[in-house]
Amino acid sequence: MYKDADITEIFNSYLAAHKSVDIAESAFKHDLSENPDLRAAYKEWCHEVGSSEKQGFTDYCEEYLDRQNEVWDSLNDYDNEE
Repeated sequence: MYKDADITEIFNSYLAAHKSVDIAESAFKHDLSENPDLRAAYKEWCHEVGSSEKQGFTDYCEEYLDRQNEVWDSLNDYDNEE
């Protein structure tokens, strides 16, 4: 499963399912310890983006949420211009 899936889609699924970065991270790290395919995909992703395995998931989540906030901010800016 994990070899074919984009790891960031997997990250997003944890965020969507748990609605909290802390809880999503906890569930993700639990699953990392249980699933060698997930661990290998995560390790490869961390290496590709230059993130540590300890902080990679959290770093991704923070960047993802910042991008989501930017979308809302740009929509609010557009509404304020009218």
